Amino acid sequence: MSSLFGSVLASFLSAIVVAGSAFGQAANPTWITDVTIISSENLDHIGTGSVLIENGHIARVERGPARKKPAGATIVSGKGLFLVPGLIDSHVHLAAVPGVSYEVSLSPAEKKPPMLKRYPEQLPRSYLYFGYTTLIDLAVADHQVLDKFRQAPVHPDLYDCGESLPFANGYPMSFAPPETRFKLFPNFIYDPKQASAIPYEYKPQDHTPAADVASVKRSHGICVKTYFERGFGADRNLPVMGPEVAAEIRRAATQAGLVLMMHANTFEAQKFAVQADVDVIAHGLWNWGDLYKQTELPPEIKDLLDEIVRKRIGYQSTLQVIQGLRAYFDPEYLNTPDIPKVIPAEMLEWFKSPEGKWFKKELADGDVPDATMRQTFDNGPLRRVRLVLAYLASKDANFLFATDTPSSPTYGNLPGLNGYLEMQQLREAGLSLKQIFRAATINNAREFKIDSQVGTIEPGKVANLLLLRKSPLESLDAYDSIVTVWVHGKPISRDSLAATANK
Repeated sequence: MSSLFGSVLASFLSAIVVAGSAFGQAANPTWITDVTIISSENLDHIGTGSVLIENGHIARVERGPARKKPAGATIVSGKGLFLVPGLIDSHVHLAAVPGVSYEVSLSPAEKKPPMLKRYPEQLPRSYLYFGYTTLIDLAVADHQVLDKFRQAPVHPDLYDCGESLPFANGYPMSFAPPETRFKLFPNFIYDPKQASAIPYEYKPQDHTPAADVASVKRSHGICVKTYFERGFGADRNLPVMGPEVAAEIRRAATQAGLVLMMHANTFEAQKFAVQADVDVIAHGLWNWGDLYKQTELPPEIKDLLDEIVRKRIGYQSTLQVIQGLRAYFDPEYLNTPDIPKVIPAEMLEWFKSPEGKWFKKELADGDVPDATMRQTFDNGPLRRVRLVLAYLASKDANFLFATDTPSSPTYGNLPGLNGYLEMQQLREAGLSLKQIFRAATINNAREFKIDSQVGTIEPGKVANLLLLRKSPLESLDAYDSIVTVWVHGKPISRDSLAATANK
């Protein structure tokens, strides 16, 4: 793992986080008292205590009986409640809108359909509604979207990886027409073998791994996102980088002090990622290649997973990628009670219309029954990735909580809610409640080098906190029992964040 993210850069990032907050500071200190404090650095000694918030940060943490109230502080009684760090989702794509094509997602605001007008306003609130106070956008497709997100009256802290590094004409560039893909993915890696298929104005020296990583660094990205993906569906046999290119990216990322992430969801791709010495594998292993018919975890895959554990590579499981596709074949999905809390009513109404189910036709050939499609997902990629996760959980792998929201043009990946559903999938796959809690707090914070700011409840850290009715170490539905969200010390009632409260 890269260790060059020094104290100077940490201080710089701290300044960005504080400066990027639109909240301002609380007028008075806040004294949260008589609350059960659950924080990853102290899980073996959980007990009641008090937390003092001043100037948007945690000023003091006291264990045991509360002392005298600090002068001028606002008292918040936490009796019978639980205080935890704000959650971190380390894999989102804010420019993409669930349920619509990427062309519509990336179109100017004035050209978006009326049912999408309120979505950008609700987006940051939806993440906060489910407790996500820190997000990492892995592939910046529209800087204006991120700027507007950061300017919202209330919003999670937002980091990003800058523009991602796809291999020329490979994934995900391949989904865009040849005449526009290089404009949509300007930080691509030049491939001399494809010179005739790359527009003349793009010069090789401007698109080396070193030049692309430098571009991410200049944009203040904290990570580098690249890909190893041969494709699927109609887009197969896509060009991919070789070991030499991967090694150049690794060297450049290390020198720049940036976390190196690789999109990889196949057996071949994750082997490549491990050999490339990446810091984070961005996806679960649901495609086993020629081993796909095996009902148990093959020895070859166990060997790979053992190496991932040994190297402590961060592992983003992203089961909701598959569940988000399966949602089109689940007649009850759009009746999920929490959906109206995270998207505007007009958007949900459109999803329920025949027009709103356009993506379903791209997922199923002909008139395949919904039940058959659900079985295809359950007995195929979901079964495989669950076997992988159960094995990694038994080895206490370095899980990083991540949702890839939205992973495709599906309405099955909705902001905030997708995280809660991902947790349910992780639990079903075999992760313990403690592993899920750590993945969504301290593991993400440490891997992305933001643990000096967030991830635990300790003095000096940003006061991004959640007050819960239930303990997340005893019940998964604790994450749906939020009472109050604090972002930079500002308290926000959960109920006020719901889409139904902001019509």
